[in-house]
Amino acid sequence: MKIAIAADHAGFNLKQVLRERLIAQGHQVEDLGTDSLDSVDYPDFAAAVGRRVSSGEAERGVLVCSSGVGMSMAANKIRGVRAALAYDAEEVRVTRAHNDANVLAIGARFSSQPAAEQMLDVFLATGFDGGRHSRRIQKMKQLEQEEANHE
Repeated sequence: MKIAIAADHAGFNLKQVLRERLIAQGHQVEDLGTDSLDSVDYPDFAAAVGRRVSSGEAERGVLVCSSGVGMSMAANKIRGVRAALAYDAEEVRVTRAHNDANVLAIGARFSSQPAAEQMLDVFLATGFDGGRHSRRIQKMKQLEQEEANHE
């Protein structure tokens, strides 16, 4: 699977661990930064990953910041992105199966490395259930279109 990954300075160390895990699992990984602990603005990195997923250049995206909240909020501004903030593996399973989340946001400050790795694995292994959930995804897409028409 082709995966775009990025983090801000607060998520840098965990991003590095997750990136290496993805590579070891055989995924094609595009690391969009940041490349250090120097302070950066998370919306820039969330947008970069979101745009790769939205365009189809990446099948999924992974974002890491301090809480995961800022990254998920910024990524969800990109049309076609359904970024989910991860708290535990079961929640990640449900958001993939029911919401077809295509970007996972993890809070480095609130997730241990083993928990983050487990959430990442579940995010990649879980498919979308479709069925009644497809109707809801279509409604989200319709909302995006309506908002775009109002701009």
